[in-house]
Amino acid sequence: MKITDTSVKRPVFAIVINLLLLTFGLVAFSMLPLREYPDIESPIVSVSTSYTGASAEIIETKITQVLENRISGIEGIKSINSSSRNGRSNITIEFNISRDIDAASNDVRERVARALDSLPEQVRPPEVSKSNSDESPIAWFVLNSTTMDSLQLSDYAQRYIVDRLAVVDGVSNVRVGGERKYAMKVWLNRQAMAARGITSSDIENTLRTENVELPAGEIESIDRDFTVRTARSYKDQQDFRNLVIKRGEDGYLVRLGEVADVHLEAADDESLFRGNGRNMIGLGIVKQAKANTLTVVDNARAELEKIKRNLPEGTTIEDSYDSSIFIKESIDEVYRTLAISMALVVLVIYLFLGNIRATLIPAITVPVALVGSFMFLLAMGYSINLLTLLALVLAIGLVVDDAIVMLENIHRRIELGEPPLLAAYRGAR
Repeated sequence: MKITDTSVKRPVFAIVINLLLLTFGLVAFSMLPLREYPDIESPIVSVSTSYTGASAEIIETKITQVLENRISGIEGIKSINSSSRNGRSNITIEFNISRDIDAASNDVRERVARALDSLPEQVRPPEVSKSNSDESPIAWFVLNSTTMDSLQLSDYAQRYIVDRLAVVDGVSNVRVGGERKYAMKVWLNRQAMAARGITSSDIENTLRTENVELPAGEIESIDRDFTVRTARSYKDQQDFRNLVIKRGEDGYLVRLGEVADVHLEAADDESLFRGNGRNMIGLGIVKQAKANTLTVVDNARAELEKIKRNLPEGTTIEDSYDSSIFIKESIDEVYRTLAISMALVVLVIYLFLGNIRATLIPAITVPVALVGSFMFLLAMGYSINLLTLLALVLAIGLVVDDAIVMLENIHRRIELGEPPLLAAYRGAR
């Protein structure tokens, strides 16, 4: 009652309060995050491990089970899902909704680090990311060039683009579609090997022991100190062809080029990324489990605009797929529905009351009430999404209904002969 009494007695004060509600509401609206749905996703951390050449059974017993046993004791785990396939292990850990994603990922990294000594020697270090490793990218960008082939594009993307996109706020991982990495391939000739008494183990052991770069200590003097290292001797195809595998009984040196073909080419010839008839490299943005899709895509686009300035001649980055477009269109549609609802409500009020002054009050009440609610959304940590906007659409009827009831009561008292000020004072009560 005191609010309505004060508003009737002090109209200027009431107008100022409404203007403040509009002002702070608009400021809060500009600060609210925009999402498709409320932030109710569970914190998810994934562990991906690569073991080239190993079968699914080996991956399951030597990697997946070992890591699962270490991870299972972490606090707040809701479920653990794992998959083992040829050459790769994926473990997805879902935590309770109250668990902090950063703290959870740190706990997982600590447990995985403890298990490294229990994994096979040839296994690459497990990668821990704050998302589902099997989650689809929210956006794809394609890198193509008229001067570079797929191998060169992949190398350029890894050197200058992937790391810059990976540190964008909200990005969990950057997938490189159709990536082709350089590799020195050794194609063994079994007849030549048998004639010289050489096995594949001999070649493997020689490659491991010879193709290394080791520290060689330091040289200290009075004025300067030097770090000594043993330079890698094998840098191109010819160097590897000249690699000595074995010394024959007559002292003849058997070289790798005599028992194998050595070529520098793509490590994987089975992966290819093509678009519009051209070879391309895809850059897929995978967001963190609790990140905002719209914000992540906008941040990634802003970073790509900076990257485009330094691209080599003939190289471009173009859009391929963007899931945020559907989300933006869905939210814009709700905005349009909200505006149409407000307009129709005001029109219906005017048609039934037939008084412009009486219609003006509910018409002002609706935006003040809706815009003012954004302050409470911001204070409580909510976001603008399809559900909150739908709630605003439904709230229009409630706000207008209350305004009409009060307005009709005041109008009735004026018709009964009460002065307008007294009718407003009593009718509001």
